[in-house]
Amino acid sequence: MVDAGGAPHAGYLAGRCSFAEHHRRRLRSFLPRLGEPVPDSPGLLDAWIAERYLTVFEESWRCYPDVRPCLETLKRLPRGPRLAVLTNGDPEQQRAKLAPFGLLEYFEAVLTPTELGAAKPVAYAAACRRMRTDPAQAVNVGDMLESDVNAAALAGPTGIWLDRGIDFVTGGPSPTAQETVLRIERLTDLPDHLSGQGSPGQGR
Repeated sequence: MVDAGGAPHAGYLAGRCSFAEHHRRRLRSFLPRLGEPVPDSPGLLDAWIAERYLTVFEESWRCYPDVRPCLETLKRLPRGPRLAVLTNGDPEQQRAKLAPFGLLEYFEAVLTPTELGAAKPVAYAAACRRMRTDPAQAVNVGDMLESDVNAAALAGPTGIWLDRGIDFVTGGPSPTAQETVLRIERLTDLPDHLSGQGSPGQGR
């Protein structure tokens, strides 16, 4: 699904609608582009989403092969970092993504706008408060340069860019980062990187 001008997505992130209504707004914008009629009622919209979108979406979920090795190495560190997932998504859906791959057990919390009352970038400070950690001791690792790395750095945590060779916003090549940006190409590079920075902090 795509956003039409970003407006439906912005409404959810600003707390002006629920995650379900966010999906309905996306569908109302998207169906005319397919030449399909737009159902009148929320129930019919929800049924379309469940039957024609969510099933295919969930079947497409994959886990990068470097994820579990990274988490296992972090867990074995003498002073391993505390871990949380910070996402602008829906909490139920985000946990559902992690559970099939056995990843939930590695994280203390899955933090979303529902729990924090705010989306990124405001959520960075809120997440640090929820985890009871100093933002200066926190690290945010993400694959989106602006929202995961640059925005995190402005809020206090150190941003580390996981550059997988693609811009996940445009689908094109990776954007160009400033030389000061901390960058890794594989999650398995993260434990050594953190160890090289000295004692890891307790809010990651």
